[in-house]
Amino acid sequence: MKIIDDKLMNDLAEEAKKSPRLKKNCLECLETKPTKDIYLAGGCFWGTEHYFKQIKGVAITEVGFANGHTENPTYKEVYTDTTGFAETVFVRFYPDVVSLEFLLQMFFKAIDPTSLNKQGHDEGTRYRTGVYYTDPADLPIIEKVFAEEQKNYEQPLAVEKLPLQNFYTAEDYHQDYLDKNPDGYCHLPLSLFEFARKAKDSTNLIPNDCQSNVR
Repeated sequence: MKIIDDKLMNDLAEEAKKSPRLKKNCLECLETKPTKDIYLAGGCFWGTEHYFKQIKGVAITEVGFANGHTENPTYKEVYTDTTGFAETVFVRFYPDVVSLEFLLQMFFKAIDPTSLNKQGHDEGTRYRTGVYYTDPADLPIIEKVFAEEQKNYEQPLAVEKLPLQNFYTAEDYHQDYLDKNPDGYCHLPLSLFEFARKAKDSTNLIPNDCQSNVR
């Protein structure tokens, strides 16, 4: 689980070094910034979580199981493909730093959106792809990104686009799996993590309400 965006805080610290007149509370302002949530199913959640942890503006990640029909499922139960759950990553982010639209664009770069119930070598309904939202106001943005992505394929997208019905956190050993097991299995190429680390929604590293602290 990623609790704080260390990369963004480090970048802000570097900016502060360059500008002595940057007030000290600028580095603290992110903690009071508003956040938004989105739930993303991109195949095996080990790699998907690690991928989104690299993106600036992502505050928290947590792996779990979404939109199934049983209560408190275990990983072993979900693995049977009888619970209806999809391996999913909960992503909390700072919308003033990274937009939902950008996160969804990054999401599509990490999946095969025309593959039904299969990503990489992982196959089963638990590995289906999907975007699950909790705020209906996010739907127009989601639909916009889906429409843009559909233009790139002749086949219809096989990515679900649904309200979140339920979400259960996976067992602790699944959280931050690739941090704990750097050589562990991952369906995503290492180059994609580097791509995510370098990706930016904006060149402005300092939140807008901190701009007044810089002269």
